[in-house]
Amino acid sequence: MSIRKEIEYKKLSEKELPVFIQMRIRQLREEGATEDLDLVPALQDYYKRHMADGTFVSWLAMDGDKIVGTSGMSFVEKPPYFSCPSGKIGLLSSMFTDPDYRRMGIAKELLSRVVKEARDFGCGTVQITASDMGVLLYTDFGFVKNGNFMQYKL
Repeated sequence: MSIRKEIEYKKLSEKELPVFIQMRIRQLREEGATEDLDLVPALQDYYKRHMADGTFVSWLAMDGDKIVGTSGMSFVEKPPYFSCPSGKIGLLSSMFTDPDYRRMGIAKELLSRVVKEARDFGCGTVQITASDMGVLLYTDFGFVKNGNFMQYKL
């Protein structure tokens, strides 16, 4: 396989959605998720709706026509609080780089682009539940661990 030197970056459009969804599923599997349902229809519905209303944005890393890296940022709003007076929060997801393209700075570039999207949207903070592999990327970027994060499964 030949890897081009020049990776190009572009925003996700509906045209790339089928491959983007497959890469999202690949990412979830790599992180150890157990599959007990077909997630594709729910992902298609989510991405189409939220891309259309501007509350989801993704940047892709491209080697020619091949998607080699993905990112995603969902925008949510909650009541304003002191450390986030806009109440707008970016939820980072879908950070994935093809194993053949890792350690080339692709994830950092994608992260920079979606964090800028969150800033431009008016978000006061960006949150992520990081995989073990991603922790170093995020701490190097400036993310700080919040030991109080909790989740209740419904």
